[in-house]
Amino acid sequence: MTKHTPFPLFFLFFCTFFVHSQQRFTLSGTVSEASSNETMIGVTITISELKTGVTTNEYGFYSITLPEGQYQIQISYLGFKNQSHDIILRENSKLNFLMFEEAEELQEVIVTDNSEMLDIRKPQMSVNALSVGTIKKIPVILGEADIIKSILLLPGITNAGEGASGFNVRGGAVDQNLILLDEATIFNSSHLFGFFSVFNPDAIKDIKLYKGGIPARYGGRLSSVLDIFQKEGNSKELKISGGIGLVASRMLVEGPLKKDKAAFLIGGRASYAHLFLPLFEVDNTAYFYDLNTKLNYKINETNSIFLSGYFGRDVFSISDSFVNTYGNAVGNFRWNHLFSDKLFSNLSMIYSDYYYGLKLDFVGFNWSSGIQNFNVKYDLKHYIKDKLQINYGLNNIYYQFNPGKIEPSNENSGILEEQLIEKYANEFAAYIDFEQEITPKLNLGYGLRFSNFNRLGQEELNVYTNDEPVVFNQTLQIYQKATPIGVINPGRKESLAKFNNFEPRVSLSYLLNSESSLKASYTRLAQYLHLISNTSSPTPLDVWTPSGTFIEPQLLDQYALGYFLNIKDGDYSLETEVFYKDIQNRIDYIDGANLIANDAIEQVILNGEARAYGMEFLLRKNIGKFQGWMAYTLSKSEQRTPGRNPSETGINSGQWYNTPYDKTHDLSIYGNYDLNKKWSFNTNFVFQTGQPTNYPIGQFEFQGLTVPYYGLRNQERLPSYHRMDISASLSPKKNSVRKMQGEWVFSLYNLYNRRNAASISFNRNQDTNVNEAVRTSIFGIVPAITYNFKF
Repeated sequence: MTKHTPFPLFFLFFCTFFVHSQQRFTLSGTVSEASSNETMIGVTITISELKTGVTTNEYGFYSITLPEGQYQIQISYLGFKNQSHDIILRENSKLNFLMFEEAEELQEVIVTDNSEMLDIRKPQMSVNALSVGTIKKIPVILGEADIIKSILLLPGITNAGEGASGFNVRGGAVDQNLILLDEATIFNSSHLFGFFSVFNPDAIKDIKLYKGGIPARYGGRLSSVLDIFQKEGNSKELKISGGIGLVASRMLVEGPLKKDKAAFLIGGRASYAHLFLPLFEVDNTAYFYDLNTKLNYKINETNSIFLSGYFGRDVFSISDSFVNTYGNAVGNFRWNHLFSDKLFSNLSMIYSDYYYGLKLDFVGFNWSSGIQNFNVKYDLKHYIKDKLQINYGLNNIYYQFNPGKIEPSNENSGILEEQLIEKYANEFAAYIDFEQEITPKLNLGYGLRFSNFNRLGQEELNVYTNDEPVVFNQTLQIYQKATPIGVINPGRKESLAKFNNFEPRVSLSYLLNSESSLKASYTRLAQYLHLISNTSSPTPLDVWTPSGTFIEPQLLDQYALGYFLNIKDGDYSLETEVFYKDIQNRIDYIDGANLIANDAIEQVILNGEARAYGMEFLLRKNIGKFQGWMAYTLSKSEQRTPGRNPSETGINSGQWYNTPYDKTHDLSIYGNYDLNKKWSFNTNFVFQTGQPTNYPIGQFEFQGLTVPYYGLRNQERLPSYHRMDISASLSPKKNSVRKMQGEWVFSLYNLYNRRNAASISFNRNQDTNVNEAVRTSIFGIVPAITYNFKF
């Protein structure tokens, strides 16, 4: 009998061995705009033969490892011409790409910005992005393009109303948002008490808002991360752009210091409506100004350095007797280094400062407060292979808190200088984050962040019986300040309290088919800083305080599940998510708490808990002359502070109550229609459930006065909030034949003149001697006109 060699098995073994032993090489490089050399974030590089790809990082860098062979590379970014390159990969190679904008006359369809498109494959969820181009189109108050006001049109994001500072994400407080400008922390994101944001849209390159599934490289806040990057500057040629509006103007200048090697950017913005007040015999002023700067220098192929900064101030005065000045100042030095074609690093040294000052000549003293931090962070991105990337790094922040300082404004004021006790702290973190494709359908993102917070010593620290700065009066059934039994003087080298937390992050996506996926995430976060504020919208006078002996760090566990769908090859997209947030150690205030210039803030606060849950829907139209979206959120946000033992009632009788930022229904609709090359039209409509508040539930007579009394917290609501805004943009035809490009923007804010209630107060009518409700509104219909230019 003849014995045959099992050739098919041998051949299969040989092929398998050959494939696994086949050499692999790395293709890497950067992607930049051809017109400016500005690196591009989120550009897609696709290898069609292997059905794999990668996107560029925050500095325009990409890296992908492939088997040896011949490939066709597709480079795409919406709004730019697609590119196709054939390469033979036989060794590690560097390949940089320049992207060219689509000429308007060649565009058959109009597409949205790449950053706003839905990626159903990536495990990252609960992320919203808006391009600067979209932000500039959205109608806003007084015609000033505004990043903060624009993100309020996205699901899960609200604020306390017109003229309110900051924003709330998924039922969280304003202080639970980490706002970064070129990695530097911005502590107050508003100008003129909330009418404008501090971000000049002309200077901004990229904007991302993380509401959940937050990567491990971020920490320190519970609700969201708003990550904003400034432009790097044009290293090809000098460019100038700006805008002139009714109340403010702006200008941005960028250009090369050394062509294709170094560039600068400087942008300024200022309001000037106050200059016209003397014409109406008004002796008050209110204005703001800010400055954006950036320098970058490409030393060689593996090293680049960046120096960026922001400085902004607001000034509000009543005559010369009251002057309020506040604002942010930040600076960041960054060094990008490429260790290899697979390992990218960034070292940052960051300074951030928030200052608040009052000049009170009528009482003879000046007041100042603020917070400073010094931050060193080192981040690395390791492209292990095309299906596995690792991010890891270290971060250390040193804080100095100035809760307030009083100084006499003149020698005869009779006021003695007094410094409230300054506080100090250090926050260290280390993290590692993985992005991995498990199967063609299953992608995972998983990581761990370790944070350590060290509350350092201070000049004086009160000591209380049983370490309880708040006591419960059993007779009156109320909480009261405790009387200190002593004072200690720990030096700054000592540690008052230390906190360690492990913060795991997990997210996944499962591809149902080529157009839809399911995603889920779990996020654990710790927050060690607290904004001391008992108003529905923060004010510049509010101060930050660190966790310590009497204040525990806030801890969050967030769960989210979502379904994501691309419709008609991405012409439309649908994002739906449900979320649940559980927060420990949320600060609450005892009844009658006085927070202004309080040197023992621990005597009026207690640690409680909070929760928020809801559903979000976002339907987008991404392509065509008409684009836009509809966003709807159904949610609940509550908090409670139960008694510390069975004999205490707790705050609000220990019951759950609506947070000041609870909005049951939140609907936003935005639309943009490009009629032709000359005219485009924009509109948005907003509806929100009214803000929780307190109304009197009864009244009693006392010495001839009618005194109202109130029930449990936040049981009532202001009337529902809604409005519609419209705008029209005119680009003259002669733009196409001249170097200077101009655009007129005409807008109407609050088109149908809805008088939305900012507050409802109860006063006694002087004529009828009867208590009555008085509604306060800020804006009716507001027209505006702005002229934008660039050359």
